[in-house]
Amino acid sequence: MKKAFMTCLVLLMALALCAPLASFASDDGKTLVFAIGAEPIKLDPPNQTDNPSEMVIRTIYDGLVDFGPNMEIVPRVAKSWDISKDGLTYTFHLRKGVKFHDGTPLNAEAVVFSVSRNLDPDHRTRRTKLYLPFIESIKAADEYTVVMKLKNPFGAILAHFAHAAGSIVSPAAVKKYGDKLAVNPVGCGPYKFKEWVPGDRIVLVANKDYWGPKPKLEEVVFKPVPEAGSRVVMLETGEADLVYPVPIIEVDRLNASKVAKVESSPTARAMYAGMNIYKKPFNDVRVRQAINYAINKKSIVKNILKGMASPSKSMMGSLVWGYTPSGYYDYDPKKAKKLLAEAGYPNGFEISFWTPEGRYPMDAQISEAVVGMLNKVGIKAKLRKWEWASYLKNLRKKPEEAKYDMFYIGWSPSTGDADWALRPLFATDMWAPEGNNRQYYSSKKVDEGLLKGMKTADPEKRKAVYAEVQKELVKDAAWGMLVDMVQSVGMVPSLMGVESSPLEFVLVRNAYFKK
Repeated sequence: MKKAFMTCLVLLMALALCAPLASFASDDGKTLVFAIGAEPIKLDPPNQTDNPSEMVIRTIYDGLVDFGPNMEIVPRVAKSWDISKDGLTYTFHLRKGVKFHDGTPLNAEAVVFSVSRNLDPDHRTRRTKLYLPFIESIKAADEYTVVMKLKNPFGAILAHFAHAAGSIVSPAAVKKYGDKLAVNPVGCGPYKFKEWVPGDRIVLVANKDYWGPKPKLEEVVFKPVPEAGSRVVMLETGEADLVYPVPIIEVDRLNASKVAKVESSPTARAMYAGMNIYKKPFNDVRVRQAINYAINKKSIVKNILKGMASPSKSMMGSLVWGYTPSGYYDYDPKKAKKLLAEAGYPNGFEISFWTPEGRYPMDAQISEAVVGMLNKVGIKAKLRKWEWASYLKNLRKKPEEAKYDMFYIGWSPSTGDADWALRPLFATDMWAPEGNNRQYYSSKKVDEGLLKGMKTADPEKRKAVYAEVQKELVKDAAWGMLVDMVQSVGMVPSLMGVESSPLEFVLVRNAYFKK
């Protein structure tokens, strides 16, 4: 009996190994399993600041406008809009008959409610500064017409509404859930929220009443899988239909396989090594410049990222509107040591270096390499790896409470515009926790340039302003310049309609399985 049992067991295992590996998650062609590198944090549009959250939000919600395939502005809930000659008044004409997932109507009053959440200086959202500096007023002219007046002309205002923070939320849901809207999202997009099991999955179901093209899947499951190798295994064994990001070292192998394909494309993300300028020794520009000379960017691109990135030549990504190549720090450890000695640190110093693990392609490996390069010039760095949500929480501290010295992170402006690529990271009034200036950088010249860029409507004049700001930031070594990223998305061969934005949004709104 025991021998017969073992024989059957071996046969069953053999059959399992011979089965088509990429079919388990998508056998019925109705459920998409998407393994992502970090768990979303909040699903309330104006109160999120991370891309994993934004990918889910952009599946649940719609805004007035959105980005098209080439980063052009396209209609969503607003079918059209008019702009006054002076650039101060925008009139949005809404689609009729659109409903939120809770059955309530999406009308002009709902739009005004959503936008106004970002305009209350006494009850700020995490994205208030994306809207409050620009908008004078917003009101409902009638049930399907919204009139917005600006304080000054601002050429990027529609791009700010294409940001996920501009998504229209159900007023009834905000009143019902309050702060818990972050885990009970209610929008009007192609998929509705079903459940969130922390650490395991977020499940969305098709919105059969969607005003636009009907969703082609019945269910989308977002699964946080921080370990890169585990994501790859899930794709190869059929536990996942879509994985992001794909480890750089696996791209060629997966493309050569029959169970997966990898799509790679440039992004607007600049990766950097932030420095806590609020305290010594980083308040000395010579130390910051030394750190830039100590890092071998070309080696990181070649040996770790396998060519799927390029050394940064500005403090914002090369695909961002307004980008200007503004300078480059060659790898020069001798010059780094000389600058450190001039700054009073001939023997270097000790620091902490923080990094997430699994949020970005090869993030821990890059951080390990940077730590090694810093050690070679006398900066003795101790690496600490973090889970993503805890990492962000601990990077969002008042300067006197911040416990980090250096940290690895990236920024891809969700508006695709120079204003949001630079202002949240370098403006003095954007110091954490209010903004994302986690290095506590401050420069009167940069602040003046950012303000001027905000108030300039002419595109060419805006570009000239931002070009000067970028040059000043590179000269001032506002952070450790690293690389502009390429993103890689892995999927089963039958999966179609996945969109990879330069802003690093992997969107599944229009995804489907080819039969």
